[in-house]
Amino acid sequence: MIAHLSGRLTQKSPISVVVDVQGVGYQVFIPLTAYYQLPECGSPISLHIHTRLREDSLKLFGFVNDADKQIFELLIRINKVGPKLAIAILSGMSAKDLTQAVFNHDISTLSTIPGVGRKTAERLALELKDKLSEMSLEPETASAGAPGSAPGNGLRDDAVSALVNLGYKKAQAEQALKKVWRDEPKPLLEDLIRDSLNCLS
Repeated sequence: MIAHLSGRLTQKSPISVVVDVQGVGYQVFIPLTAYYQLPECGSPISLHIHTRLREDSLKLFGFVNDADKQIFELLIRINKVGPKLAIAILSGMSAKDLTQAVFNHDISTLSTIPGVGRKTAERLALELKDKLSEMSLEPETASAGAPGSAPGNGLRDDAVSALVNLGYKKAQAEQALKKVWRDEPKPLLEDLIRDSLNCLS
């Protein structure tokens, strides 16, 4: 079971990364919160890994810190919350914000995450509270954003793809992106995604 990967970052997107470990490239799925903290391609990288093994597939989910990995593993134990929704939850808010929403029983905030209805939000607030209270979560630290790989249509496509993978319809994603698009030579991908999420919520 793979629990940790250290190597060289060869590819990155808001959805996944490829980590080269001694010549072997591992595809790792990540939340947006992890994407914002990634170094440039070619740089060393270390990720905490959750291995999801099924009869017909093996998927790796990566996190910059161990607290996010622990929360992910708590989330997938909740009824009707699989890895995809758990990643969407951690993409929609930081571990610190999620913890605060759970402790405050803030159903309305939890319900703004794509794929999380009111019943699921209530289940999250109820089942996570006791488990999260046992964890020592470090305050989220701000990190410098990584620049988008290319402006124009490629950047738009990456942003739309990230929003669709978070549960939004393509038309919704494109409409939100149109509203927040900035006329800059090289707009930042993470800024576009973050602004689009604010617009959609």
